[in-house]
Amino acid sequence: MGLFSKKGSRKGEPTRLFYACDIHGSEPTYRKFLNAATFYDVDALVFGGDLMGKLLVPIVRDGGEWRAGLHGQKHHLTTPVELAAFKKSLDTLGFYWFECDRDEYQWYEGHQDRIDQKFDELAKARLAEWVELAENRLAGTHVRVYLCGGNDDTEKVLSALDEVPLDRVVNCENRIVPLDDDHTMATIGYSTPTPWDTPRERTDEQIGEVVEKLMADVADPSRCVFNFHCPPLDSGLDTCMKLDASVWPPAPLTKNGQAIYYGAGSQSVADALSSYQPTVGLHGHIHESRGLTKYGRTLALNPGSEYGEGVLRGLIVAIKGGEVIGHQFTSG
Repeated sequence: MGLFSKKGSRKGEPTRLFYACDIHGSEPTYRKFLNAATFYDVDALVFGGDLMGKLLVPIVRDGGEWRAGLHGQKHHLTTPVELAAFKKSLDTLGFYWFECDRDEYQWYEGHQDRIDQKFDELAKARLAEWVELAENRLAGTHVRVYLCGGNDDTEKVLSALDEVPLDRVVNCENRIVPLDDDHTMATIGYSTPTPWDTPRERTDEQIGEVVEKLMADVADPSRCVFNFHCPPLDSGLDTCMKLDASVWPPAPLTKNGQAIYYGAGSQSVADALSSYQPTVGLHGHIHESRGLTKYGRTLALNPGSEYGEGVLRGLIVAIKGGEVIGHQFTSG
């Protein structure tokens, strides 16, 4: 579909949204997300969940050098330049890191409660920094950034979205919020159960209950944007490898030597798209399932994610009068 160039902040013109999801703590990818406001000339930045990174990497001081382990490889860093480059690579991957001496490392080793506490501390600090960065970058503009968690994000870390006064940043988690004078947005960050046993998984039935509770407050569903982290079931937006959850870490299941793929989305989300016919459905969660589909008049999309390479996969959507009048996938 074609795009357009005018801003929705002026009466009678479309509202342009930039949507992305699943950046999992990646510093450069988040900065690209914020930069999309001016680069793509949009009126709102909408994030679809999974803000937090996945790993905590201790960097152990060893005399005038440093040692760390990552993905089964040992890293011996002999100069401050090498250390800075290693930290930058961790920031791109979305991993958290901290420097420590050998005694402090041993204090953490084998104590999962201490590791979890440090992880949440660093993850929450990064999210708080991201909120401050968004407020500073978007100050003086009409653009707002709508943030929510996904299934990988803990409530403890997400509390950073509610702890300081916000102007440009909107915590849209499990809420109905206005996008413009004519459209609202419903946001749900949960996913159906995964083999990884992530913090914010819900049964399909529970997700359906959350949808119904939210939509009870929406006067006109046709003018509501669905920002649902979990994609609709068997939609082509939720296709991923099937994993064996009986082993750790979960391993791909195969048949005749080939990986088995299946739909990991939500039937409740699919039903909601079909019954409510919202303006548009914006989804994520399954990084490799970039694409689009339709439920009646409603377009549903997943931009996918390549956060670990520092690549921001996104989506520009223009809406007016409850209709999508243009959309475009982006990558950069």
